[in-house]
Amino acid sequence: MKASDLFVAQLEETGTEYIFGLPGEENLDFLESLRISGIKLIVTRHEQAAAFMATTYGRLTGKPGVCFSILGPGATNLVTGVAQAQLIEAPFISISGQKALNNNLQGRFQVVDIVRMMEPLCKNIDHN
Repeated sequence: MKASDLFVAQLEETGTEYIFGLPGEENLDFLESLRISGIKLIVTRHEQAAAFMATTYGRLTGKPGVCFSILGPGATNLVTGVAQAQLIEAPFISISGQKALNNNLQGRFQVVDIVRMMEPLCKNIDHN
């Protein structure tokens, strides 16, 4: 079993019915795991649209709206929708790809520190 299979199984366990986003090279394993799951993939033309669709789904249903993107610029396009979800307190999950920030053979190509970028917009959960 692949990590993406476990991740998608966890999404199914939380009741995820739909996921909004754009396919790309970095999320092919994730997409294959979605294909064999019961979650319906809604392909959007832009990551920002995916984030707003997920935010709206979360607000209207009370279930987490889920969106995904590719790494780098694709993930930065999610920011406005993530901010909207936080502002209206909609249940929301955002997924993106990421390359190693150090020792990346392609150099800095499409490398953005997504965790630090999204940190002010995300709920901080203390596990202690």
